[in-house]
Amino acid sequence: MPDKNHQIFSFELFPPKTAEGLEKLKTQVAKLNKVEPRYFSVTYGAGGSTRDRTFATVDWLRSQGIETAPHLSCIGSQHQEILDILNRYKSQNIKRLVALRGDLPSGMGAKDAGDLNYANELVTFIRKETGDLFHIEVAAYPEIHPQAHTAQLDLQHFQRKVQAGANAAITQYFYNADAYFAFRDECTRLNIEVPIIPGIMPIINYTQLARF
Repeated sequence: MPDKNHQIFSFELFPPKTAEGLEKLKTQVAKLNKVEPRYFSVTYGAGGSTRDRTFATVDWLRSQGIETAPHLSCIGSQHQEILDILNRYKSQNIKRLVALRGDLPSGMGAKDAGDLNYANELVTFIRKETGDLFHIEVAAYPEIHPQAHTAQLDLQHFQRKVQAGANAAITQYFYNADAYFAFRDECTRLNIEVPIIPGIMPIINYTQLARF
């Protein structure tokens, strides 16, 4: 029986750029894994720019028997490309994905957006192609997505992701706890009942803080 006092949490990893970086990541994962996270997620760069490095990191985590949740963004990708990635993860017995819209790489325009423009479309596509194979997590923005015109429109977009089949959400980092609780209350009002997990970023230095 699960311990009700045990907090469920995960760690987010950025795919290292070098072999040396991968070795450092392995050392850090070994330390972090001692506190028994539910899983490690692995980010996926703008327009799939880190795809191979994401794959390499996921491959290593799975080789260690560590539960892994790869990020998968749709912007700039074609249906077949996304399907190939889903099949790859299916063959690795991965059960959890973080489905995101993502950002277009610098220099790319609307014509390069690919077959899927929004995260709810990606969730719909995943469900269509794989059924309930994957536990799908999506992003939530208690302090509003920077491209959203209003908080209400942003909330409606989040609702569409859940209606498309998302199982849970992880929030973008926020610096006002009241914003998180207000967002959660609004979701309850709209009968959005999936877990909404706060994303927490340890503050290492001021420069890092200012960037977000």
